[in-house]
Amino acid sequence: MAKLSLPLNSPMLAKDFLYGVATASFQIEGGIEHRLPCIWDTFCATPGKIADASDGAIACDHFNKWQEDIDLIESLGVDAYRLSVSWPRVMTEQGELNPAGIEFYLDILKRLKSKNIKAYVTLYHWDLPQYLEDNGGWLNRQTAFSFAEYADKISQAFGDLVHSYATLNEPFCSAFLGYEVGVHAPGIVGKEFGRKAAHHLLLGHGLAMKILQKNCPNAQNGIVLNFTPCYSNSDSEADIKATKFADDYINQWYIKPLIDGAYPDIIDQLPKAHQPDILPGDMEIIQQPLDFLGINYYTRMIYQADENEHYAEMPVPEPRTDIGWEIYPQAFTDVLVSLNNTYTLPPIFITENGAAMADKFVDGEVDDQDRIDYYQGHLNAVDNAISQGVNVKGYFAWSLMDNFEWAEGYLKRFGIVHVDYQSQQRTIKASGLAYRNLISQR
Repeated sequence: MAKLSLPLNSPMLAKDFLYGVATASFQIEGGIEHRLPCIWDTFCATPGKIADASDGAIACDHFNKWQEDIDLIESLGVDAYRLSVSWPRVMTEQGELNPAGIEFYLDILKRLKSKNIKAYVTLYHWDLPQYLEDNGGWLNRQTAFSFAEYADKISQAFGDLVHSYATLNEPFCSAFLGYEVGVHAPGIVGKEFGRKAAHHLLLGHGLAMKILQKNCPNAQNGIVLNFTPCYSNSDSEADIKATKFADDYINQWYIKPLIDGAYPDIIDQLPKAHQPDILPGDMEIIQQPLDFLGINYYTRMIYQADENEHYAEMPVPEPRTDIGWEIYPQAFTDVLVSLNNTYTLPPIFITENGAAMADKFVDGEVDDQDRIDYYQGHLNAVDNAISQGVNVKGYFAWSLMDNFEWAEGYLKRFGIVHVDYQSQQRTIKASGLAYRNLISQR
């Protein structure tokens, strides 16, 4: 059987190093008739937005199969399950709790607790209620306060069943992909929108953090950011400068306010119309102390100078995953060490890492050696970062199972468990078995 291994003295093989699997509500749940519409429902219904013209109406039917799925999680031997709450499933348009939606998650949380699996709950993994988008979504400052009210009600309803809360998942994706380049919901395009949306997301995070620390002082409360390390195409001064700008725009824009209470200096290079509307006290709210920082990593990008723009993206070399992302584990070590050297960080959890591969389901099995190789390289990269002083406390594989991969629909498979979307049959892939085996070695 294919194996995943780490050096015998690795802190990642210590008993207290946490291993988990991760999912997101819109990507797996289905059951849309039992919740309000969200921005991804609307986006999916817009022709040409989703590669295979699919939607999240059924997805992995986790809404009906959650008990079986938790048994599956238990069979992998993980310590923790990272899931997200569907805001439009648990709240009404009037801002009250939806009892049926709350019960759905309470049942899940209770079952996880009974199996001694820690619940890592993300409050916002991109499925903004459509009625809030109709009022401006994350371009409307009021949405930050609506998010805080939602965080307040949910954290009270869930009580002590949650081990850890993350306010947001990847605000870069919500802001830049959703409100600047428009390839994610709600599909708004314009450089004048991206930074404004980002600021309101981060403001919502800060407001929610205050509430979580009050309501759930015993939980680990934080945020999840994605990092795509930026590398220069050459040693030329122009390329290095362009790459630094790209890094500030894509990566540092989201972490620097959280830790240092300020945006990167490039904010002054942006046209006034592109800058966020920062009110007095905003940065202090955003800079709430964090119990942990979740880091998602998949790939790196390469940049060069461009006459018309601040930077230009270059094609990435092979090898690549099925989604076209370069496999480059060294960048994972580099970014962890760099962040640790730049900021005073709280404990870190790797909240997502994994690969889309063109899996072949043969005789009831998926022999995804390419995905095992990806995990091996990236687990080693985390181990290397830890040996250089980075305080990483846990690792979540993305994802538990194949699911709705946003704008790619169902064409790309990230799961360590195979899903047959016709029969909804789950089959643990070779990578899932290897992950289980690694965890059992501690």
